[in-house]
Amino acid sequence: MTRANYQQINGIALAYIGDAVWEVFVREHLLELGLTKPNKLQHTATHYVSAKAQAFLISQMEEQEYLTEEEWTFFKKGRNAKSHTSAKNTAVMTYRISTGFEALFGYLYTSEQDARLAELAHWCIDTIEAQPAMKKPRSR
Repeated sequence: MTRANYQQINGIALAYIGDAVWEVFVREHLLELGLTKPNKLQHTATHYVSAKAQAFLISQMEEQEYLTEEEWTFFKKGRNAKSHTSAKNTAVMTYRISTGFEALFGYLYTSEQDARLAELAHWCIDTIEAQPAMKKPRSR
């Protein structure tokens, strides 16, 4: 499979692939920590992949001026996209911001910016783990 022309992909489609890409980074990280039980893996993953966690990460990226202008453009493309699904257990704006977060990952993946994608994913994981309010996973 070849990656699509990222310029022509709508924000929701970028978020669709970006969600999967981010999930893979998180799952690999949790396995590297030594987590092996499915329930523990799933529970711990939500600290990274929830809409609230993703919105928090975007706020940190903005505060630290971590993204390029082009990256912000693709975040906004996802955030502002008309979605036919509704937020589950979260505020609409939080859901839209998380869609933008996922679109950003989708953009980096489809534009084949693999080094930047990995850098951003690891930065996000480190940022979440540095938060005292976030429960840190324990092995096994």
